[in-house]
Amino acid sequence: MSDAAVVCRELGCGEAVDALGKSHFGSGSGPIWMDDVDCSGSESRLKNCRSPVWGKHDCNETHNSGVICSGARLVLGSRCSGRVEVLHGESWVTVCDADFNQQDAEVVCRELGCGSPVKVLGAAAFGRGEGQVWSEVLQCRGNKSQIHFCPKSSSLKHNCSHDNDVGLVCAGSVRLMNGGSRCAGRVEVLHRGQWGTVCGNNWYMRDAAVVCRELGCGEAVHAVSESHFGSGSGPIWMDDVDCSGSEFTLKKCQRRGWGKHNCNHSTDAGVICSGVLLVNGSRCSGRVEVLHGESWFTVCDADFNQQDAEVVCRELGCGSPVEVLGAAAFGRVEGQVWSEELQCRGNKSQIHFCPKSSSLKHNCSHDNDVGLVCADSVRLVDGGHRCAGRVEVFYNRTWRSVCGKNWDIRDAAVVCRELGCGEAVFKNVQFGPRSAWMDDVNCSGSESSVKHCRSAGWVEQICNRLAGVICSGVRLVGRSRCSGRVEVLHGESWVTVCDADFDQQGAEVVCRELGCGSPVEVLGAAAFGRGEGQVWSEELQCRGNKSQIHFCPKSSSLKHNCSHDNDVGLACSGDKRRLVGGPNACSGRVEKLHRNSWLPVCDADFNQQDAEVVCSWELGCGSPVEVLGAAAFGRAEGQMWSEELQCRGNESHMYLCQTSPSLKPNCSHNKDVGLRCSGHTQARLMNGSDSCSGRVELQYLSEWGTVCDVSWDMRAASVLCAQLKCGSSVAVLGSDWFGEGSGRIWADVFDCQGNETHLLKCPISSWSRTACSHKQDAGVICSGSSLASHEGGVRLSGGMECEGEVEVFFRQEWRRVLLDSWSESEASVVCRQLGCGSVLNTSSSSSSSPEHSYMCVTGFNCSGSEAHLRNCSSSQAVNCSSTVQLYITCSGTSNTVHSSIRLVGSGGDCAGRLEVFHSGSWGTVSDELWDIEDAQVVCRQLQCGVALSAPGPARFGSGTGPIWLNEVECEGNEASLWNCRYQLCGEDECGHKDDVGVVCSEYKEIRLTEGCEGNLEVFYNGTWGNVCVNGMTDETAKLICRELNCGRTGSESWSKARVESAPNWLDNVKCRKHDSTLWHCPSSSWGENRCDNRNEVACITSSENGNTLDLTNWLCDSSPHERPCSS
Repeated sequence: MSDAAVVCRELGCGEAVDALGKSHFGSGSGPIWMDDVDCSGSESRLKNCRSPVWGKHDCNETHNSGVICSGARLVLGSRCSGRVEVLHGESWVTVCDADFNQQDAEVVCRELGCGSPVKVLGAAAFGRGEGQVWSEVLQCRGNKSQIHFCPKSSSLKHNCSHDNDVGLVCAGSVRLMNGGSRCAGRVEVLHRGQWGTVCGNNWYMRDAAVVCRELGCGEAVHAVSESHFGSGSGPIWMDDVDCSGSEFTLKKCQRRGWGKHNCNHSTDAGVICSGVLLVNGSRCSGRVEVLHGESWFTVCDADFNQQDAEVVCRELGCGSPVEVLGAAAFGRVEGQVWSEELQCRGNKSQIHFCPKSSSLKHNCSHDNDVGLVCADSVRLVDGGHRCAGRVEVFYNRTWRSVCGKNWDIRDAAVVCRELGCGEAVFKNVQFGPRSAWMDDVNCSGSESSVKHCRSAGWVEQICNRLAGVICSGVRLVGRSRCSGRVEVLHGESWVTVCDADFDQQGAEVVCRELGCGSPVEVLGAAAFGRGEGQVWSEELQCRGNKSQIHFCPKSSSLKHNCSHDNDVGLACSGDKRRLVGGPNACSGRVEKLHRNSWLPVCDADFNQQDAEVVCSWELGCGSPVEVLGAAAFGRAEGQMWSEELQCRGNESHMYLCQTSPSLKPNCSHNKDVGLRCSGHTQARLMNGSDSCSGRVELQYLSEWGTVCDVSWDMRAASVLCAQLKCGSSVAVLGSDWFGEGSGRIWADVFDCQGNETHLLKCPISSWSRTACSHKQDAGVICSGSSLASHEGGVRLSGGMECEGEVEVFFRQEWRRVLLDSWSESEASVVCRQLGCGSVLNTSSSSSSSPEHSYMCVTGFNCSGSEAHLRNCSSSQAVNCSSTVQLYITCSGTSNTVHSSIRLVGSGGDCAGRLEVFHSGSWGTVSDELWDIEDAQVVCRQLQCGVALSAPGPARFGSGTGPIWLNEVECEGNEASLWNCRYQLCGEDECGHKDDVGVVCSEYKEIRLTEGCEGNLEVFYNGTWGNVCVNGMTDETAKLICRELNCGRTGSESWSKARVESAPNWLDNVKCRKHDSTLWHCPSSSWGENRCDNRNEVACITSSENGNTLDLTNWLCDSSPHERPCSS
């Protein structure tokens, strides 16, 4: 859904309602550009989401993605309340209150996932809109899923204006109670028509942030538990809530099952949201807007003073006020100006508690909107300017540092965004010791404040490694951190700069801002390649002494015809250090630039702190791995550097380090110091099903590359999984699983123990000399991946739960097990894993399909005490050399729900009554809460395509025996029905009249249009369609007659389609003598045909003795001994 949300936002199509796969809207044509898209949900364009290289994929047109966005939205309230706006063409239009009724409201609330309507409000209750008022009347009946499907007619209210814009309040699914306002209180959620509370176990600010956003209540100020707002009553619906912070509703956050908890009402969770916002600046600066009723209002500058500012900054957790700015300093906005005057005394915790009186400034307009700059709750210190340095956070009235454990570029990005400082150019770790508030920070990258990121908690502690950041409103793109095409952050976008608008003084500022020394050369004419998007329309007028490009004066450019052919580039000196003679740019002999000559450094004048600054800040090469003396990377020639560096290790630039004359004036080139930095600054897994599986890629400097599987093992993979917050490694795979990468192949061999928290902490034992190509790219599946739940899985085929032929899910395929590689120890683990007691017997069994080709697995080595086959030592895939299959008998039936499901009653595998195997027998599923999302999971698990329908009770007949499951609740993306929430049916709770059924797209059926004669038609993907006559033989006609019990022989000819608009499903069908059903016969792919509906549709003629009865129809002769034909 986060991917779909980005698409809907980019198109201006409201909220994402559903994310669909498997070509739900039909197959596209042309190239497949993107695969394995992984959006955080906050991106402005789909192109900004993570995905492999453009055009690289491992799918076909049958897996095209689709999205359903909402064509309705509620504006100026919360997610579930506001002014109704409908998408009409490319524009959002308001709706006249006279043209909107309760049934329309039912549809809008349902479409937005907001429960049922509470109130329809006329007369622009949520403010006057802009643009058009819709000229049509909605005529919904209340049962539609989307406003788009409601009939419409022309409105008779031609004089409707924005004074009549209709508003709507839906029930929503979350509320705050007992807090004195709708934006503070005990959290309650609506489930199954009943309000219940949320347990305060592990309730954090990122969870509170989702609640505040859902309610349209601004920022989360406090996340409280222990029944801060009093104990609730009724059910406790949610426990162990774990939001990433980017969800649009609390119900989308991870949690235990509904109603499952281990707490009572004394720990009910609560939230305090801010009733005030700062807009159009950063989190702690901007135009002041106050929540009044359901709408946000601006405040008149004449009605707002220093004491009001104290309260606003305090409420937002932004320290103290720096400046109150009048005259719409942060821009004018539409909507209402607040008609009251705040009279805060400065000591209140929230604006909501301040006294108010009617304003005397009745002529106040948006030209007088007040703005405010607060001191913020995060800052960067000792970096030379406000957008670089060591990170400090304000908490409990004290500024303290942040520990650097696992600090990465995503964490840095949140800090830069929060400060309004552009992009995170660099993250670093500085040496302490210092007092700190936060440790082990783990941001997703989409949070509005670093305080909302996951961390080890708010506890004062002493840290030796401290987090630091360089943010910048400028970047160099194309070669290295210190040379490339100049791009400037303008609003939300990066724009290139015209070479005629950029001079030496501008270059001085850019190099300084990026910590890249001084400019070496300004290069015009797109020397670093042509950029994309806009060329900046302003001319920089820097004087060279500014710390950031942001502070330089600008004027309108006179070069109106500047294009990307004129994009300016810049080469900075770096920080005048380099590493030479090593295997890459992050390892080698240390050399210092002095008067245009590179001089080596004496090993006695260089220590670990100096190495920290060189690796982290100057070269962008991660952390130092090893300082090497005695000319480890070869002897240089010429002069030696004559000074000793005296860095503390926490400097943001090398030029901030102290120097003194060298103590070793006679140092020779035998003492040239070398340095090995970790090099890789980031890691990722690409081309997998999610961010925790895929091809291993590491970033060195700004370049991504793959890792050779010769240099990679299970221990290194486990460290990487831990580093990516993906658990432990489940499998190490080759490029045949996640595709071949492109670009560089890194040769470093990681010598990990497996318990390190980051690859940076593993020694690099050597550089592999093995010739490696992208065919050897290493891949990993971590335990946090959806793929991991199946890896090492076991099943027993043959229909019995605890006895059968053994198959193991290994490297993403089900494989048979070679009998000669198996002992009683491995068999014991299998029985335990299946919940089937202990092993009784292992034996051989001949495969029932000797002509079928299988892959096998061998080499499992278990002690017999493991809980899961995955915990046994490594196995390997081999080609099966025989058809002998391992057969196991375990002692008992399972005490856990075994993942067996089937569809029965339709004559096919992909439609019918749903039955599940549990406690040794097959039983049915009750239809309470059953919907299309649940059916979707069943179809996926059975590999039957997508769900076409979830038919009502007993559509495929009532089952017999037990009714096992009730109240199944799937999100729709689970791999198995057993991953969904469900209840086991108690006695007398369910009846067979409620047995659910499913119809999947891969369900197939055949018929002849006149019973046992006529046109051949096939049911597929929910539709009856034609079979083309091209290439068909009498053998095919005979098989159809036999399959329909309409005789033993037949012949084919052509006819006209019965329904001209019906699809042509099959063509070039050529059945063979040994085929037993039409679905075994070779044919063109589904839907691919060269067929004319007017004269090329197959008809059949059939008879008992094989004589043709009618050359223009396909006719089958029914024998009295066979069942009657039916249409």
